[in-house]
This record gives sequence, structure tokens and C-alpha cells, in this order.
Amino acid sequence: QDILVIDKSAGLTVHPSSGHPDQTLVNAVLALCPELQRIGGTIRPGIVHRLDKDTSGLLVIAKNEKSHAQLTAQLKDPGFTKVYLALVDRHLPHEEAVIEAPVGRDPGNRKRMAVVTNGRKATTRYRVVRYYSEHTLVESRPVTGRTHQIRVHFASLRHPLAGDRVYGKRHPLLNRHFLHAKVLGFRLPSTERYVEFTSELPVELRAFLDALESPTEA
Repeated sequence: QDILVIDKSAGLTVHPSSGHPDQTLVNAVLALCPELQRIGGTIRPGIVHRLDKDTSGLLVIAKNEKSHAQLTAQLKDPGFTKVYLALVDRHLPHEEAVIEAPVGRDPGNRKRMAVVTNGRKATTRYRVVRYYSEHTLVESRPVTGRTHQIRVHFASLRHPLAGDRVYGKRHPLLNRHFLHAKVLGFRLPSTERYVEFTSELPVELRAFLDALESPTEA
């Protein structure tokens, strides 16, 4: 009665904007639960956090104001778990690391984000899962939630996400960037009980990994 947990497919925009007035996740959710229209504002009803259009995986939507307020507050708590699987170009030099670099609007292109000195504090932890011949599969845990944070942070290290057309380059075998929200965990608003949800890699990302050369464990 308090939440919806959704496993979003890539290519689906979360909320309407000037470029996407309909056919978004919010439009679908409102068709299912019209009462959400008043939760958290009319533009992003019930939305606690969002995923980029071409990022797949889990997000939570609040179904009432109390849940929205509590989950929004939890976002700033280390107990709110978000784990992503990302495939980056080339081999990362460290198997585990913390990326701390402020993120803000790119002064040269306002449609992009970038690591900038006057940006907002941003922290991303990562752990290498597997090395491939020309890529690294990582488990990434964003401590903060800045726009495009994971994509910008790895691009700033010169290891952009595979297939990222904005911060890296296109890949002939990928029609999206390789980023998937695999795990989502938080305390239920009504009971405070911690729950965790898991989403497996989509078929197209699994097939892409299977086609890569020389996988080795970290």
C-alpha cells in the first residue's frame, strides 16, 4: 500500500519533459494508480529517485505523501542501498576504489554533466567484478545521487561506460550504455523493516558480455 518497485527497461524515460510529454514511466504509473497524481508534485508524482532513459533496472515510487517523505529522507542514509552493474572501457587500474569528484553542468555543453570545481559533492564506490580483454565489469555504489553521476565519474577517469554516446562513444553491438540498477534496498515506510530487491541483467547486456573476449575474474 506504500510503494511500487519497478524494473525499468532501457529506452523508457521516467518522467515527462518538453521532449517527452507522454509515453513515460510516470504516464504508465498514473494510468495504473491515478491517485499518485498528488504525491510529491504533479511533474514527478511519487518519484523518489530516477534512472536515465537508457539505464535499466530498479527504482521505487511512493504511493502516499508519508512514504514519499520517508523514502526521500532515506536516500541520504547509507542504509539506502543502490548497486549498479557497469561495463567500462579498458582495464581499471584498481580493483576497488572510491571516486570523489564534484559534479555539475558542463560549462561547454549545458545538456551534459561534468566534473567541475563548483559542482555538488559526489561520491561513487566501485569494485571490479571481472576483467575482459578491452573492458572492465564493475559493481558500482553511488553514495550520492547526482545526475549522470556514475557515467560522469568513470568518464572523468578516462574509462567511460561501454556504449555511452554522451560521455564516451557508440559501440556497434550496443544500442544503449551498459548500466543496470541491479540491487535496491531500503526500510519500508510502514514497518521500518529493511527489504532488498534484485534485478538480473537484461538479455541484451548479458548477450553482449557473452560475446566479449577473454573474461577473467578480478
